[in-house]
Parts: sequence; structure tokens; C-alpha cells
Amino acid sequence: MTLFVHRGTSADALASGLAELLAKPLADPFAEEVVAVPAKGVERWLAQRMSHRLGASVGQDGVSRSDGVCAGVRFLNPHSLVALILGIEQGDPWHPEQLAWAVLRAVDDSLDEPFAHTLALHLGHGMTGVEGELRRGRRYAVARRLAGLFADYAAQRPAMLADWRSGGSGDGLGGAVDDDLAWQPELWRRVLGLVDAEAPEERQARVVAELRTGRLSGLELPGRLSLFGHTRIARSEIEVLTALGEHRDVHLWLPQASPAAWSTLTEVAAGGPVPRADDDSGLLINHPLLASLGRDARELQRTLALADAVDQPLEPDESRPPTMLHLLQQDLAGDRAPTVAERDARSVPAADRSIQVHACHGQSRQVEVLRDVIADLLEQDPTLEPRDILVMCPDVEAYSPLIHAAFGLGGVVRDTAVRDAGTDGSHPAHTFRVRIADRAPLHTNPLLSLADQLVLLASSRLTGSEVLDLARSAPVRRRFGLDDEALERLTDWVSSVAIRWGLDAEHREAFRIRGLSQNTWQAGLDRILVGAAVDGDEIDHVGTTLALDDLDSGDIELAGRLAELVARLAGTLERMRDASTAEDWVGVLRDGVLGLADVPVKDAWQTAQLERELARVGAAAAAVGGAGLGLADVHALLVGRGAARATRSSFRTGTLTVCTMVPMRSVPHRVVCLVGLDHGVFPRASTPDGDDVLARRPVTGERDTRSEDRQLLLDALMSAGQTVVITYSGFDEHTGATREPSVPLGELIDAVRRTATGPGVDRLVTEHPLQPFDARNLGVAGDRVELLPEGRPFSYDPAALSAATRALGDRVQREHPVDVRLSPAPMEDVDLGELIRFFDDPAKAFLRSRLGMVLPEIDEIQHEGIPIELDGLRTWQIGERVLQSVLAGRDLEATCNAELWRGDLPPRELGYRTLHDIATEVQALAALTWRVAGVGGP
Repeated sequence: MTLFVHRGTSADALASGLAELLAKPLADPFAEEVVAVPAKGVERWLAQRMSHRLGASVGQDGVSRSDGVCAGVRFLNPHSLVALILGIEQGDPWHPEQLAWAVLRAVDDSLDEPFAHTLALHLGHGMTGVEGELRRGRRYAVARRLAGLFADYAAQRPAMLADWRSGGSGDGLGGAVDDDLAWQPELWRRVLGLVDAEAPEERQARVVAELRTGRLSGLELPGRLSLFGHTRIARSEIEVLTALGEHRDVHLWLPQASPAAWSTLTEVAAGGPVPRADDDSGLLINHPLLASLGRDARELQRTLALADAVDQPLEPDESRPPTMLHLLQQDLAGDRAPTVAERDARSVPAADRSIQVHACHGQSRQVEVLRDVIADLLEQDPTLEPRDILVMCPDVEAYSPLIHAAFGLGGVVRDTAVRDAGTDGSHPAHTFRVRIADRAPLHTNPLLSLADQLVLLASSRLTGSEVLDLARSAPVRRRFGLDDEALERLTDWVSSVAIRWGLDAEHREAFRIRGLSQNTWQAGLDRILVGAAVDGDEIDHVGTTLALDDLDSGDIELAGRLAELVARLAGTLERMRDASTAEDWVGVLRDGVLGLADVPVKDAWQTAQLERELARVGAAAAAVGGAGLGLADVHALLVGRGAARATRSSFRTGTLTVCTMVPMRSVPHRVVCLVGLDHGVFPRASTPDGDDVLARRPVTGERDTRSEDRQLLLDALMSAGQTVVITYSGFDEHTGATREPSVPLGELIDAVRRTATGPGVDRLVTEHPLQPFDARNLGVAGDRVELLPEGRPFSYDPAALSAATRALGDRVQREHPVDVRLSPAPMEDVDLGELIRFFDDPAKAFLRSRLGMVLPEIDEIQHEGIPIELDGLRTWQIGERVLQSVLAGRDLEATCNAELWRGDLPPRELGYRTLHDIATEVQALAALTWRVAGVGGP
């Protein structure tokens, strides 16, 4: 049995080779084929691609009808394949999510010991005050990060962990770990003592030995298996696959941009992995773009030298038309850097838009440009369909709402051609169906988001706006029956009863304010409920609670729903204060979310996912005896559990797919769009983790995020069959200042300009105006700069065309539909309030008094602090209320008490003094008013 390495420049060729292999049946007709893939997107594409060959019928012309089915094939990812071989159950204690709890327990138990002094200082052990509290809030986040580091050590440098287990402190390369990291070996030994399982490096060494001798029992794998589409395989996984190849055929199907570069590096790579600082293999590469972007592929070749593999390269496809994209791909495949003469001999016409780079003003403008580019591609090529187009971006969460707004308004795809769309005034892209494939559950499941929101509320002041934001979330609205009108009503009530922050006086004690219930939710709710219970014409207060006089009989139920919402929230937050272990937190979060939220039947999966994630947390923590958790720890835990996870069903559904750059990196598409390749965003910042032993002296084959992102760009270029579209922020959206492209994108632009000449290359980078309705986008400017060949307008937006046409047209003075001259206003008394309103906003006062127009009030931002002093307007408002009440015959003392209970005055002595000054002035004004009017006061 053998380990085979199949190399090809395209995934299509590799898939064809795999299909030929799988078409030959196994000896056992009931055995499943096993194929490991790097991502769910590759799995979906490969399954569809296999169905074109496996079981497909053949027509009379000898051509397959592509009517087969991909059955009897078990797809795994490399980790799950290795886990299957190693006999790891689903709850692997050495997986970072599980291991974090053991690390947390070990850290907590070691903080008083000398070796953990660095950790203790970082986590605020023994510190008091705010800084100590903030540092202690890092506990779970630090434990999870360390668990990830330990898992990386096990996968990429297992010899180091073996040395640590035996009492050493080596770095796996013959040296010792640096002094500032000397606490890690001892911490790892403490973790080993808490986990009742074989150490990961020990387990792997045992399984590899048993695989080589054929003594591993219980391994249910067929006589052959394949790994497809990988550009990086960890050293530990190579060891397992090599041992597996002793008694089975193992096939590696690897996309490689350049067979020529592989051949060039064969002798150098035979030396195996070396320290990255000593690796000079990039100097042997001729094409500068291949040298810059292809380090991951070169390092994989070094790692594979550890295995005694049979190399079986596939023949590259040379039958492509000489477009700008294909010329670049051929140069990369052949590792050729064109000479000046070769470049000048290649002339690319203006119509060749196979590589497009668009410099835009910010993220929103990039998406607008993208939809026009896609609409134009569909218009110009009737054979192109949305499923042939892939959109990838480094930060899918940032672009998700922009893409939904630009593409997702139609919901269905029209049957008519793109050029017939948009006749209703909308952009044709509004009819495209779009699927965003790998968003984080924290953003797609509102119940998980609500759980995190509750944790954040537990450490907040519970301001009026924070609780109203909770009420506005869709699951909470559904639970309490809150429509838009009800939410608007609640917002008015919160402002009217002066709810600022704090649940009640007891809740405020955590913020060092004692015995003050004014402006809390409890005080405000009391006012609302009293207002709902009493007749405001007869009773305006109960005890010291002033009734809200803005309620009618129809508001009683809404007031009750608000009280129930706040009561359930208060109960959840009270339980959170008592929660300490993971088990406590799981129960509190489950009960809190399900008590505050409800989802429709079609979204029942959201509840199941919430309970599943919480159950996993509880089980993992219980496995090591539990650990204490604070609010910051739980927040970090929920954010980690809610990270992006791709699902198989999100890809290749016939829609236009949007995803990050990992899941579909090498999957062929006719059009590949890369959005957001901005400087500082791509490649990802790779500031080394100061606690990472591997980062101190990295070895080839060990993961590096910047190299990985560069390889992703190279894979995307090689997977495009027809067009590559790239957008980036070339200008500041506020100042218009020029921004440089990211370094890899700049290298790509330079490489294209060294590949060929001609009008097509001259138009490689398109600089777009700030606004979509700029005349240059729409072909309506007489001196326009053409953005597309042959003078075609760039934009397909009818609304933008209308705006551009109107802006360029003559300004026409329209006749007024009515006589604008108003008759003189009648002479009448003007009160002080009306005079103040006029000087405050003359235009609004004119519209109200002369035209009878009532403009909607625009809510100002409510000040959410406890009032300490009043400005002139607030003082006048309180004084005006007191004066009008006294003039109406009400007792001054009762009126002042009502103002104290209202919540607008500063608390305690500050409020008493302010009210005393107001009352004194009111008495004088009232006496003067009665004397002028010739009547006696009460």
C-alpha cells in the first residue's frame, strides 16, 4: 500500500482524477469511500462534481449525461479523519473548547505558586480596585487562548509536549523555551493531571506505531481513502497519514498553482521542514507573484518530504484563450516571469475585462460597484448564471448588511433577462438571490445574541435605552406582543416618568450610590402602574408615587406587559449575581432567554441550537469538576461559541454565494469576486501572540495567518475560469484622500502589468466616483471618463440615472400650486410660551401658527444620568408647571411634593434647594398675577 500525491493546477482536474478513482469499486461492495476535504464548501462542490461521473449514464455519442449520484462517499475534514483514526470520541478532552476548562482549573489552582507569577500578575491575582477586577475578568479568555496554543503545539510540534510531559522545558527544536515562557511546561503538566485521558502526543505516537505494525484494532476504514484540496497539512497529520499508508492506499489531491515551481523545489524540499528563518526556497521561484503568495504551498512540499509518497502530477490544461487572466495563470503555472519583449508581444484589447480592480470610496461603495459589475457580466454573457459567481471577502460580518441591502431586496430571480429588469425603478441586482454562507451563529441566531445581551446587561447600569433595546429585539417583541406602536408608546413613557438608570435602589448600590430610588426602573414603573390603576381626574398620586397622567384604558395591558418584562429581566439578573459555576450559568441563561423570548415554529432550530450550545458548555466544564466564572468570562465564552462556522447546506445552492475566503478558496467558478481587500484588513494582522512558543522560532509548515491569506488570494486567482473582480477602498469616503491597496493586491496589479500590455491592461484599475449617481457612471456626462469599454454606462441603477439626469439638466423654477401670499394675521394676545417657541424655532412656529401644520416631534437623546443640576430650560419648565398649578387653585405644598416625586429635580438636598428657589419665585409671580387681575389668591 502507498501514499500517493496527485497535483494539479485546477480543482476540476483533481476532481476528475478522483472520480476516475472512485469509479473503480472497492472489494467490499458495502464499504463507504472516505474523502477528507478542508471546508464545507469544497465538500458540497465535490459531491456535485462526483455526481457527474459516478453512476452517470453514457449516451450513444459516448459522452456522460451527468445524471449520476454521489452515494456511498463519506466526507470528513482532516481533523475528523485523524480523530477517527486516533479513536477520539466527539467530546475530545484535548479539543481547545474542551481543554479550556482544564486550563482554567489549572490556572486557578496555581496562581499562588512561584512558577505562575506571570499569570497571576496578568490576571490580577491579589490586586484590588477596578484594575484588579478588570484583570480577573480575563480568566476564561486567557484559558481559552492557552488551550488553543496547547492544541497547536500538539498538532504542529508534538515532540515539544512530549518533552514537557517528561519534565523538560524544551522548544522541540533542541533548545529551551524562553525564560518569560518558562511557566508553560509546568502549567501543561498541571493540565495533564486534571484530564483523565491519554496525552495527545502520547496518543498519537501510540496510534502511529500501531498503524505501522497493523495492530490497531477497531479501525473502520476502507482499503483506500483520499484527502482533497488542501494547501496546508499539519506535521502530526502527515505522520498519521504516512502510517495509514502502510496498509492502505492514501491519495492526496493537492491544488498547486505551479507544477514547474514544484519541480524546481523538489531537491530543496527533500530536506524536510526547517526553521522558517532558514528557508530560502522563495529565492528559487522565478515569478514574483508566485514567490510572494505561495509560501504555504512551498512549505507543504517540505512537510510532505517526511512521507515516502509517490508523486503523480496531472497534466495542466493549456487550451484556454489568451485573456489577461489566462495569460497570468499560465505564467504562474509555468513559473515564468515574462521578459519585456514577451510582455510587449502580448496585447490585451480594451474589451478584455478578465481581471478587474475597482478602487472605491469605502465599504458601501464597494458593494454598489460590485452589484453593477455582476449585473454587467450577466448582461454581456447570457450563459452566465448567479451560481457561476462566487463573492469572497475577508470580513463577511462587516459586509453582510451592505450585501443584503444591495442584493437581497427582491427575494426571487426574474425569468426575464437582466436588461429587462429594473423597469420598475429598482436596480436589477435587487432581484438576485444571495446566500451568505458562513456567518457567525451569534449574528444569525437571535437567541444566542440575546443570551450575550443579558450578560452585558448584568454588568451595565440598565439605562432606559438599554432595556428598550432589549425590548426591541425580535424574540422579545414576539414574547410580549410588542409592535412598533407599542414600542413607541413605551419609549414615550420611559421619557415621561424620567427613567434614567438602575433597576432599583438596591441595584444602584453596586455603583456606590446608596438609598436612592429616584429615576430607577422601579420608580418609573410604579408611576406607570399607578397611572393605569387610578383615575387621574380624581387621584394624582398614591403615597409618594405620582401617577403618570398620559394613560388611557387601552394602555393598561401594555403597562402590564412592560412590568412583566422588567420583572423577568430583574429575576434573571438576580440569578446571575448568584451564579458562579458553568452549570449555574447554563441554567440561568437558558431560563432567562426562554423566559424573555419566543420564536415562531419555523425558527424552532434557534431554540435547539441555544440549548445545544449551552449543554456542551455545561458538559465540558463538568468533566474537570467545574470552574468559577464571572460575567466577563461568560461573555468571552459566548463570543467564542458564537464564532463563524460554515455549514454544508450554505454552499452551491444555485444562488449567488457570499462567504469568507476559506470555504471556497480553490473551488472553480467562472467569476470570482474578492471584496474588501483593503490595506490593513487583508492580509490579516499577524502580530505574534507573546505566549506562543511556536512564534518565537517558527518552522516551515506551521500556521501563519498572513501567509495563509496570501495563499488564499493565489488559490482564488487560479480557480477563476473567466473573470476575477477585486474591489478595495482606494479613497477615503469622507475626505477623498487616496488610499493604497493592500500589499498582496498591489503585487497582483504589478504582476498583471508585467504580463501584457494594451488597452485592457491600461484599464486594469478603475477609479470610481464617490456617489453612484455621478454622471460618469451613467453615460450622461458630455466630458465623461468612460468606466467601461465602448462607452457603455457602468451603472444599472435607474434611480441613479434619474438623479444624474436631473442634476445635469437646467434648473426650472416651478410655479407655486397655490398663492403663497398670506393675509395679515389677526391681532391677538401672545403668551410667554408661544414667544419662546417662536424664538427657539421660527420656521416651525410659523408653520404651526400661520399654516396650521403640526410637525412630528423629533425625540432628542434622553440624558441618562441622574440630574444633578438643571439648565435654564428645565428650571423654567418645572417653574411653569408649578405656577400653572398654583394659579389653578392647587395648594403650593402639594404641587411641590408632586414635583419632587416626578423625578425631574436633582435628588435630596440638591432638589430641595432648587425647588425652594422655584417655589419662592412662583409665590411672587402668583401674587403679582392675582393683584393685576384684581382677584384674591387662595
